[in-house]
Amino acid sequence: MIPAVLLRRYKRFLADIRLPDGREVTAHCPNPGSMIGLSEPGLPVWVEPNDDSRRKLRYGLRIVELGAARVVVDTGVANRVVAEALIAGRIPGLAGEIRAEVRYGERSRADFLVTAGGRRTWVEVKSVTLSREAGLAEFPDAKTARGARHLGELAARVAEGDRAVMLYLVCRDDCDRFAPASDIDPVYAAAARAARGAGVETMVFASTITPEQVSFDTRPLRQL
Repeated sequence: MIPAVLLRRYKRFLADIRLPDGREVTAHCPNPGSMIGLSEPGLPVWVEPNDDSRRKLRYGLRIVELGAARVVVDTGVANRVVAEALIAGRIPGLAGEIRAEVRYGERSRADFLVTAGGRRTWVEVKSVTLSREAGLAEFPDAKTARGARHLGELAARVAEGDRAVMLYLVCRDDCDRFAPASDIDPVYAAAARAARGAGVETMVFASTITPEQVSFDTRPLRQL
């Protein structure tokens, strides 16, 4: 990746940036959320260039720097990091045969299905980038009816006798605690409480972030 400066983020998936040579270009911003605190003009960022002729935009926004902290704003990275960790057996309690994008519920696909000893564990992954209080990571950063539906479907899997896990990967390196952002989406927060009451497990892990690599950190974050 190469360093750049964020000029503005707009229409959710677009960001104007200034490259080291002074050129101003538009990059793809792969984040459907509000990106609270991560889209102010002038922030240092890291972008990934590509030479794919099928893509209209030659750069993709990947990391935003906030002082000494780095935040991965590409929400697709979380699933790739968790997939590597699952395959390597680095996530406690989630070992076995691993399948990705498995259909379940009425109209959803689970991020991962882990099968061991005949028991199935359904795993949903969420990328966490929001922090409004020092050291505290929060989810979500915008209303998410889809996220609330996933929680209900995980609870339904538990009722059927399976195991279910909601795994939050904190994609910033300045947090050691996690809590639902109940003021942003009270419906999601209520769904999370109901899911836990129904037996859905919640796991929250940190990530290690550099411009060269994002990796899974086995250090769990304290849940509030």
